[in-house]
Amino acid sequence: MAEVAVIGGPDQVLTEDEVTAFIGEALAGAGLDGRSVCVIVPDATRSCPLPLLLKAVTDALKNSQVTILVALGTHAEMSRDELRSHLGGDYPNVLNHEWWKPETFADLGTISSDRVGEISDEMLRDAVPVKLNRAVVEHDVALVVGPVFPHEVVGFSGGNKYFFPGVAGQEVIDLSHWLGALITSASIIGTPGVTPVRALIDEAASLIPAEKLALSVVAQSGTDALHAVAFGDTISSWRAAAGISAQTHVRYLDHPVRRVVSVMPPKYADIWTAAKGFYKLEPVVADGGEVILYAPHVTQLAAMHPEIEQIGYHCRDYFLGQWDKFRDLHWGVLAHSTHLRGAGTWDPVSGEHLRVQVTLATGIPEDVVRGANLGYLDPATVDLAAYEADPDTFVVPNAGETLYRLKA
Repeated sequence: MAEVAVIGGPDQVLTEDEVTAFIGEALAGAGLDGRSVCVIVPDATRSCPLPLLLKAVTDALKNSQVTILVALGTHAEMSRDELRSHLGGDYPNVLNHEWWKPETFADLGTISSDRVGEISDEMLRDAVPVKLNRAVVEHDVALVVGPVFPHEVVGFSGGNKYFFPGVAGQEVIDLSHWLGALITSASIIGTPGVTPVRALIDEAASLIPAEKLALSVVAQSGTDALHAVAFGDTISSWRAAAGISAQTHVRYLDHPVRRVVSVMPPKYADIWTAAKGFYKLEPVVADGGEVILYAPHVTQLAAMHPEIEQIGYHCRDYFLGQWDKFRDLHWGVLAHSTHLRGAGTWDPVSGEHLRVQVTLATGIPEDVVRGANLGYLDPATVDLAAYEADPDTFVVPNAGETLYRLKA
């Protein structure tokens, strides 16, 4: 295992001074003076004290040429004002990952179909071209700065995931997300170690010519505080932070619950991102139970992916059983659909049977919600106090980052 420096732990909360000093010392010893550094940071859908981290990083890199690249994945572009607030100031050389522009990408090569088959335990055998934001390729060093949380596609987020899908081309995004969908969110979320999707991401990252480093942080969800920071290469740093996240961001219940109300914070602007309120709770919902996503501020299913309104939300087997009909759509969109619908079965005679009901209490019109194969609840009728008093209901404030599981 490569050398990694860590400050903090699952039972600690670091002070700003501790974080700043650790970052300064870590980067001072990394041999970055005079080198060009692309700093890859999350967008506003991830919790962490980014202004604190970025100030510490840029102060430590004052003798380096620095570009800040916002890892949008396929999320919406951030405006200048949003970036100023998100980053904590006006920094020079700030780029959105403009995934919608072909000229954004550099071609790093191809992962062969045989290698994809090996990585995926033969669930997939498709060669995949590896394309990455050219800003990463054009710098000497790629420095990932961002949090690690349980994640529905890869197990735990962070590390090389900031490259793929964070600033990657559509092909790797689609293949990696569909591989996660085949495994299923409930099976992979919060899984420690290298999952097949993590292995695919690491394989793609091995093609990046820049030196790859990471400041992987473990955030206190819902606050601007940090439990821990790990610095090293993107694999060892991520591994250390994921181990702490597994102790910090996973809660265990004694028994399944009949109903969950996930109260979604404003940082999730559409269901594409707010669906995390389902992913993180699906494992504790009883068969035949319900998850209500309470997000009155949300008015769209997916701002960047309107095709989800056409295909709707379905379980994995719904798509696999009719693969010729769906195979030419973006697999990332199909994956999102299955992740929000959860476990279920489909056959051509009896149709689709789903383990859990998903209900939206949002600002999305009822016809759009029902047309997408989801339940509808008028958010104006939601009485959170009454739900909290109901012994059959589990209300989760600030949902989306903490994973809930049943005790073994």
